[in-house]
Amino acid sequence: MKIWFTADTHFGHGNVIRYNTRPFSNVSEMDEALIENWNEAVQPNDTIYHLGDFALLGKKLAEHYFSRLNGRIHVVPGGHDQRWNKNHEFFSRSGHAVVVLPPLVTIKVPLPNSAQLQLIVLCHYSMRVWDRSHYGSWHLYGHSHGNLPPIGNSLDVGVDCWECRPVSLDRLQSEF
Repeated sequence: MKIWFTADTHFGHGNVIRYNTRPFSNVSEMDEALIENWNEAVQPNDTIYHLGDFALLGKKLAEHYFSRLNGRIHVVPGGHDQRWNKNHEFFSRSGHAVVVLPPLVTIKVPLPNSAQLQLIVLCHYSMRVWDRSHYGSWHLYGHSHGNLPPIGNSLDVGVDCWECRPVSLDRLQSEF
C-alpha cells in the first residue's frame, strides 16, 4: 500500500483547460486522461489525499467520478467542492468510502523505507507557516496550479505540477 497526494483535478470544469493551459482540447478528454493517469498510479488499496477542487459539479456527477477512481480517497475540500460537498458526507463506492475531511488536516505517515513518522499539514490553500513548520513538518496544498514557488517544506501537489497525475509519498520525500 502506498500513499498519494493530488489536488485541482477540476473534473467537469472546461474553463480550467484554458485558465491553466492544460494540454486537452475539451473537458471530456481532460477528465478521461486524469482518470487514466490516476488509476495507472494509484492501486485499489492505496490511500490518496485529494487537496481540493475535485469537481465543479453536483453530487451525482461527483459520485460518478469517484466511482471510477482507485484508492481509498480522502478529500480536503476546496472552493469548487461546495456544489457536491454540502454536508461533509461520506460516499460509498466499490467497497471503499470517500471520506471528506475538514479544510485543514494534520496527518502522520510512515516514510517509505524508514521507521520515521512524517507530520504533514494538508490544506487546499498555501500557507507561509503551519503547525510545526520550524520542526520539519511538511505542508501540502493545491489551489495555485503551480504558480507559487515552494517555501521551506511546503509544496503544491496539484495535477498541473505533476504531469496531470497524483504524486507519491516516496516522490515527495525525495523533493524535501
